[in-house]
Amino acid sequence: MEKNSKAILYGSVAVLSWSTVATAFKVGLKNLTYFELILIASCTALIIFTMVLIVQKKLAIISSFSSKQWLRFAGIGLLNPVAYYLVLFKSYSLLPAQVAQPINYTWPILLLVMLAIFTRRPIPIPKYMGLTFSLLGVVLISLGAGKSDVSGISVLGILLALFSAVMWATYWMINNKNKDIDSRVSLFMGFLFGTIYLLVAALFVGVNIENTTSLLAGIYVGAFEIAIPFICFGMAIRMTNNPALVNQLCYLSPFMSLFFISIVLGEQIYLSTYIGLILIVGGIVFNQYFAHKITMKLYRTIVKYRITHRAYSS
Repeated sequence: MEKNSKAILYGSVAVLSWSTVATAFKVGLKNLTYFELILIASCTALIIFTMVLIVQKKLAIISSFSSKQWLRFAGIGLLNPVAYYLVLFKSYSLLPAQVAQPINYTWPILLLVMLAIFTRRPIPIPKYMGLTFSLLGVVLISLGAGKSDVSGISVLGILLALFSAVMWATYWMINNKNKDIDSRVSLFMGFLFGTIYLLVAALFVGVNIENTTSLLAGIYVGAFEIAIPFICFGMAIRMTNNPALVNQLCYLSPFMSLFFISIVLGEQIYLSTYIGLILIVGGIVFNQYFAHKITMKLYRTIVKYRITHRAYSS
């Protein structure tokens, strides 16, 4: 099998895995607290990451890390998996899956805003169009899905889903500085510290895991939300000579997720959810693939105008 074909296969496994986890979240949260769910998932992911590093003979890499790098990973582990998934799972416990999943998916848009703030670089004007599309999508999903619950949609749940997207964007910014470290090693280190934090917290919070279905759901989340898809997606990116194609596969995930939410959870998927998700994904795609081209055209037009104006004035 050619490398590109293998890359598409690995990318498809990652996308299919991510498309099922919103359903797994809700199944797990039926009989588990959001703390218990992340504890099981984090332990599962850590075991898988450890096995992968042992097989690939990369576990010894961590012995070369400096004390500064260890401290950095200690902080990253507190952000992801601990803080990020606790907030994410809490939002899922308060919202229908068809609402929480698309709102959490807005993290690339929030990343754009955060990068503009922290790097002090203004957002190109065309990208405001993508931001507007995605924001309208969030509003439409939030208002439309209120029909699914006579008591209305949880405002706290929406805020937590948005905050989880902010936290993931923050994690991306921080972890992006570790480009010189193998991504699987970085994930192992983050989850090593994260799992330690969660196990220590469990001594004080208390854990009561009796339901087998929920336990299996937690294991599934750890394997197919965290470990396997990130490993497969990383392999796909390294193998392909067309990273854009592999990245584009990710846009299928939220739409496929609605299918599993409808079939397994029995949620009625409203038209507003479909339209809202199209707006969110459309805004992200527009900013990633089209906004730069429009910005460059505007820049060239302005430069051409200025040159023409100066020539005319002289």
